Amino acid sequence: MRHASDTIRTVVSMNDLSRRLKKIPSPTLFLLSFVATIGVGTMALKIPFSVQKPLSWIDALFTATSAVCVTGLTVVDTGTTFTPLGQGIVLALIQIGGLGVMTLTVFFFRLLGMSVSIQHRMIMQETFSAAPRRELLLLLKSIVMFTAVNELAGAGILTLYWWGDFPFGTALYFGVFHAVSAFCNAGFSLFADNLIPFRDAVVVNLTIAFLIVLGGIGFPVVYDLYQFLRMRSHRRVKLSLQTRTVLTTTSILIVGGTALFFWFERNETLRSLPLSTAILASVFQSITARTAGFNTLDLSQLGEPGTLLLMVLMFIGASPGSCAGGIKTTTVSILFSALWSRLQGRWAPRLFHKNVTEEMMKKSLSILGLSIFFILLVFFAVLIFQQSIPLPQPGANDTFRVYLFEVLSAFGTVGLSMGATSVLSTGAKWSLIVIMLIGRVGVIGFSYVFIPRKMQVEVTYSEEPIMIG
Repeated sequence: MRHASDTIRTVVSMNDLSRRLKKIPSPTLFLLSFVATIGVGTMALKIPFSVQKPLSWIDALFTATSAVCVTGLTVVDTGTTFTPLGQGIVLALIQIGGLGVMTLTVFFFRLLGMSVSIQHRMIMQETFSAAPRRELLLLLKSIVMFTAVNELAGAGILTLYWWGDFPFGTALYFGVFHAVSAFCNAGFSLFADNLIPFRDAVVVNLTIAFLIVLGGIGFPVVYDLYQFLRMRSHRRVKLSLQTRTVLTTTSILIVGGTALFFWFERNETLRSLPLSTAILASVFQSITARTAGFNTLDLSQLGEPGTLLLMVLMFIGASPGSCAGGIKTTTVSILFSALWSRLQGRWAPRLFHKNVTEEMMKKSLSILGLSIFFILLVFFAVLIFQQSIPLPQPGANDTFRVYLFEVLSAFGTVGLSMGATSVLSTGAKWSLIVIMLIGRVGVIGFSYVFIPRKMQVEVTYSEEPIMIG
């Protein structure tokens, strides 16, 4: 009887929890899913079997946040601080954060034959807004399969390469870890100098770069490409506007970023490298700066133009529905098309002979404005917390550039650093934790948590012009 009453209480409490969750607005539930995962990850990284040396609570929290938000900023060395169990926990957090907590939840619910609530479907619809709602579950299955195939392929290639330098078990371990980290755009590495020792290794550079691009263009784009290739032999089909915009913008950013980085850094970080290695490093940094955070160069030695270029790329980020942060490639494309249209004397922005809706323009401007606001707010906080702490590089005094680079890297969930992460104070770590979370869930979604959307009656006032510009 006692056992039966305990079971009844458990069922009742679960039903009560389910009812409470249904009352939570979807943006809040989405944010809470990341916060809960970070909390569990923090506690897991604090257990004695996870670390080889003492780890403070704030460093465990920072590492867990960086992993779940697929950022890659590290206040401790992943390879020497954590045991294989701890590194496995970090890798699991990266995989969960890369695919998205709610994505995995819905997928396993369906896999187990359980029903998916309307609230979960709404979150999925907002995350993959380009996909019709009836195709969401099919899209989720495709995402998981696409992720597994690419991570396994990348792990296999990297394992075969590193097998020449390490025992097979170690090479396999390194291959799996870096393949998952690359596809999820996390930038975590088990090597103390990240990928600098492999900057001339074509196989490593191209494999990591290819995984980064596939993970950063967005799952809706990948799904649209798959449908296009599958159906074009049966009937005439076209790629969606989002897919064409993402692919075009991504290509421009990679090629343009490579050319500019090579030009800016040819007498700086690339000066002592052979031409082939310099070009390879420029391609790699152009790709990784928008999303992943791996580096094959010492970024503390960057010149000022090269630093500004990477900051711009980090601010832009990757594409919607991907593993990455930033304001996204589609936002930049819409804003640029609006500017170009106004310069040509047209009101309606166009992309590929399609008019951009007023709603998309408003959302793009909101994303730009909110992103700048959050970045400046956190940047001020970091400068205040770090004003009495010297930078680790001897003679370094350009704190403004170094810490702005750090904040933009956290916002874009990139993970690149000019060396300041190791000397962050507790207050600065908390500031970057917040901006990493904002960058991962998106500035619009984060703002909705504190400013819920409510249907309001529109009041129209008389108009009066003011001078601008």
